[in-house]
Amino acid sequence: MTAETAYHGEMGEQFATQATDSTYHAHTDRPAMLRLAGDVTGLRVLDLGCGAGHYAADLLTRGAAQVVGVDGSESLLHSARERLGAGVPLHRHDLEEPLAFLADESFDLVVMALVYHHIDARGQLLAESRRVLRPGGTLLVSTTHPTGDWGYFGGSYFAHERVELPFGDGFALSYWRMTLERFLGELLGAGFVLEALEEPRAAEAARPADPRRYEKTHRQPHFLAVRLRRP
Repeated sequence: MTAETAYHGEMGEQFATQATDSTYHAHTDRPAMLRLAGDVTGLRVLDLGCGAGHYAADLLTRGAAQVVGVDGSESLLHSARERLGAGVPLHRHDLEEPLAFLADESFDLVVMALVYHHIDARGQLLAESRRVLRPGGTLLVSTTHPTGDWGYFGGSYFAHERVELPFGDGFALSYWRMTLERFLGELLGAGFVLEALEEPRAAEAARPADPRRYEKTHRQPHFLAVRLRRP
């Protein structure tokens, strides 16, 4: 995610607020990613695109020994610091650049929650994720669902292009629209082994507060989440 597409200033503040209890983030993507993570007791976790720290907080609550967060937005890192406290290492870093400040084979789990599709240098980011993972370590990735993007943006399903999705008060999320073939092909081509795949629907807890969006996630796909292993 380049400096231009990171969620800075007011946009970052709005995103942090929305991610706290929104149907899509808090009740659809996050539960799926935590299910795929499984038992994290004692694990060292790298949260790439950590945002406001919601995933890191949940992983620590579930027993992770340490979580290191990386994000390109100072606005989101400020929210993450408030949520996580001073004991969690947080780094402001452009994910388009190598993770040179992290040692080889130093993590058991790498998490990329709804960040992969924002990245131009995805091959490099996957290679860096593989480098910092120990052998047998796990990579979790969630992204926008290719069919959901096709339904929203139209045109050819096979289009590989940057698109913009309206967000918040006058902002837009910029990301890559890609096919399932491309998404999985990039991950497998980077040397990872696919272990599980989910097409998340909103958890029951979302229904009372936002029945329209809850029902929408049960009619059409919004996200795709995968668990992979570094051999």
